[in-house]
Amino acid sequence: MDLKGKVIVITGASSGIGRAMAIEFAKHGANLILGARHYVELCELGQDLEGRYSIKAVAVQCDVTVEEDCKVLISQAIVTFKRMDILINNAGISMRALFKDTDLSVLKRLMDVNFWGTVYCTKYALPHITKTQGSIVGVSSIAGYKGLPGRTGYSASKFAMNGFLDSLREENLKTGVHVMTACPGFTASNIRNTALTATGKQQSESSMNENKMMSAEAVAKLIADGIENRKRTIIMTTQGKLTVLLSKFFPAMLDKMVYNVFTKEKDPLLK
Repeated sequence: MDLKGKVIVITGASSGIGRAMAIEFAKHGANLILGARHYVELCELGQDLEGRYSIKAVAVQCDVTVEEDCKVLISQAIVTFKRMDILINNAGISMRALFKDTDLSVLKRLMDVNFWGTVYCTKYALPHITKTQGSIVGVSSIAGYKGLPGRTGYSASKFAMNGFLDSLREENLKTGVHVMTACPGFTASNIRNTALTATGKQQSESSMNENKMMSAEAVAKLIADGIENRKRTIIMTTQGKLTVLLSKFFPAMLDKMVYNVFTKEKDPLLK
């Protein structure tokens, strides 16, 4: 698939991987519908991309936990461009707290954003993407293959996303719709800064060394390449590929390895 001229909807587009994807797709000449809660940042990004590239970028304020917002987001693509080629389900939040200490509302919030946001947007986008035989992409995580300590709600939401996309792919084997699951490893973005604590507040400061992580820009390039080549799944980083492999063949050993990694966080939850 050549991305030039395609109409792409991106959720969570105001920062992190979503913002990086907006820039990457604009470089390819794609037209964009940018969705996020932070409308001012979206407008600034859209204006910047239109000024630098010969594309059109429309900002839509959208909270993916609200079904009607997701419906409006997709409708805006059809109203503006009369078509839709690609949906990027990117909006997401994380958490950092042991389950025994965590208010259950935190887990519900994680599922509402990461899982239900994907479901809502996909439900309204699918008829239009079926017409163009386009792509539905979920930005998942290695945490969707291996549960991570202190991230019970995050891992659960990403496992749910992966299962949903797998089923959707099976249902569309004969329709021409491409479904791709993109799983970054640890990525330098604001997701750990905005991660929810046990009480649902944002932790504000990352618990890990961001300098050693994959950049959001690198993730965006891999996702763009995956769409162009209609890949099924992208597992990013050597660490991520090793985690998926070990989870299949040596799960008990992987448990110990993951535990040891998370004892090295700043102010670790595990000792």
